[in-house]
Formats: sequence, structure tokens, C-alpha cells
Amino acid sequence: MNIYRRTWAEVNLSAIAHNITVLRDLLPTGAKVMGVIKADGYGHGSVETARVLINCGVDFLVVALLEEAIKLREAGITTPILVIGRVHPDDVFIAAKENITLTVYQKEWVEQVGRLSLTDPLSIHLEFETGMNRTGIASIEELHAVVNAVKEADNLRITGAYTHFAKADEQKAAMYYKQRDCYKEMAQVLRDIYEEPFITHMGNSAAGIQYPEEMLDYTRFGVSLYGLYPSGEIKDLETVKLQQSMSLYSELMQVKRVKAGEVISYGGTYKAEEDEWIGTVPIGYADGWSRSLQGFHVLVDGKKCPIVGRICMDSMMIKLDQAYETGKRVTLIGEDNGTFISMDDVASHLDTICYEIPVMLTKRIPRLYSD
Repeated sequence: MNIYRRTWAEVNLSAIAHNITVLRDLLPTGAKVMGVIKADGYGHGSVETARVLINCGVDFLVVALLEEAIKLREAGITTPILVIGRVHPDDVFIAAKENITLTVYQKEWVEQVGRLSLTDPLSIHLEFETGMNRTGIASIEELHAVVNAVKEADNLRITGAYTHFAKADEQKAAMYYKQRDCYKEMAQVLRDIYEEPFITHMGNSAAGIQYPEEMLDYTRFGVSLYGLYPSGEIKDLETVKLQQSMSLYSELMQVKRVKAGEVISYGGTYKAEEDEWIGTVPIGYADGWSRSLQGFHVLVDGKKCPIVGRICMDSMMIKLDQAYETGKRVTLIGEDNGTFISMDDVASHLDTICYEIPVMLTKRIPRLYSD
């Protein structure tokens, strides 16, 4: 890959391999892992992440969109894939052809697909609504209606059932137990009214780390695969040591001396209190490096250098402790001479969660992969 602007993200594939290994070790013997690689592998690269997971023994992948699943198939990945987002009935032909499992929670959807002439039967997982109130079958009555519709269709097969927790990232949240019990009740009803076997999965990263002994056939590990904890409370459990897999780098493209009283960038929101060394870095909000990161810091030679002035579309300015040569490396996320900026650090400054940081970095930033 040619990089003409020296701004890039490095993804350590060995860290992902480490993370899946230690996460799987938490689970009971025989329990399996689904690798969640939606949103282009949380910004890390879905195809590259999938290959690591498969090499580590993961035999089921999860994405949010049918487009994401097709991308994996086009890359030659034949592992079973579950799409957790709704797919329009008109588009199920490609899912059936490519052996892609779809999520279902609506009787009307089943009836519409049941009228289609599919060359290959379509595998579906039923999603149960147990408290998240996003999507899912919300009652036993709805479950009966959906299953009856599936039985009347000759092109659909229920091969799994799952739910999603709303508060598993809080330690011992009462809502987790309520959702768990609701899911188990609905899963038992499904067993009673549907004769064919199906797999069960209710745990996400937070539940899998906090309640590994309660996980079912599969656990859906997502953000934790990339070395990020679902929350501070889950990290505080100290039951698993994850390795952050992505770092973000750029360089100084200009260094200049600014006199006391001069202002920096649009709007003049930063004024130099004394003569200062200012470095310009070729990364901006068009790259997903938010304007709200003004006042945060980056690393140069392991030293924290504050971001000063408003971040521009394609560049930003930082206050340096001394003059540096053009081309000097700047670390935005990752380690530099013993000092570390984590995804959590960036998320904390933006008052958001670590999930958002890697996925907001746009495709203008190339991903480079190392073992």
C-alpha cells in the first residue's frame, strides 16, 4: 500500500489473537465464540480480523449488515456468518445463495419470504426482546406466531436464537439477571414448539467477561477482541488482560516559532502566552479526528503535547516543548517511549465510549497490519 500522506493506523494482529485466546479461556469447556466484526471490524478491518479469528478456531462470525457479510464472502471467507441487522425480504436471495444467516423477529417478514422461490433454504436466528427494547420478538405470543409462520414456509430453517443485554457492562446489574431469565424462558418455549435443533447465544463482551460460567452455546465477543473493555467496571474486574490492537500515527509537517499574543487556527481560540514552538500535523476532522479533541494531547518523543486551536478538516496544530525536524513521528493513539494514549483516554475527553473511537476514523487513514 502506498501512503503519500504520513498518517496511518497500525493494527497488531497478534494482539487480536491474544485477546480471542484469553477471552475463550474464560468460558466453560465446550463453549464457543462468535467473532463480531461489524463496522469493518470496529474500524480495524473485517477481512483481516476474520482471518485471525478463524486461524484461532472461531467458527462463526457476526456482522450488522448484509453488505458486510457479502464483503467477507467476496474475500473468500466461507465461515458461517450471522447478520444481526434487519435485511429486507427482497434481498434474501443473495443471503441464501451465500449461506449467510439472517436475524428474524417479525411474522410478516417470515410470511413475505415464505412466498419466495429460493434455490437454497435460508438459515435464520430468532432475536428475543428481553429488555433492550430495540428489536426482537417481545412475547411468547409473538414467538408462537413467528414459529408457526416458519413452519408454513418450506424455505426457512431456524438454526439459532439470541438476545442482547442492555446493562451487562455494569457489575451485577439486576437487569442482566432479568433479561437472562426472560431469554431462557423464551428459548425453552422455542424448544417445545420447534422440533429441529438450534444454537443459543446471549452473551456479548461484557456478559462473557463478567458471567463466563453462564454463557450458552456461543458468546458474541466484539469490542473486547480489539483489546477494548466494554466499560470501566468490566475492566476493574481484572479477570482478563486485553491488548489494545490499534495505534494511530502521523508526523510533523511544519514546525514554527509563534510569538506571544499570536493566535492559532480558525476563530483564534488559542492565544500563545509566550513565544512557543507550534507543530502542524496532517490529520483533521475529515479523518475522524474530532474537532472536540482541541485541548487533548498527542505524544512526541513520549512527551505530551497539547492540541491547540481548532482542529481543521485536514490538519491540526500542537504545542511543542522544543523545535523538532519536519517528519518527526507523532503518536495520537498508542505507545511512545513508555507513555501511552489509550482509546479510553480519547473517549474520555470526548465524553463517549471507546467503541466510537476506532470506528470514527475514516477510510482516509490507511490501516497497516503487523503480526
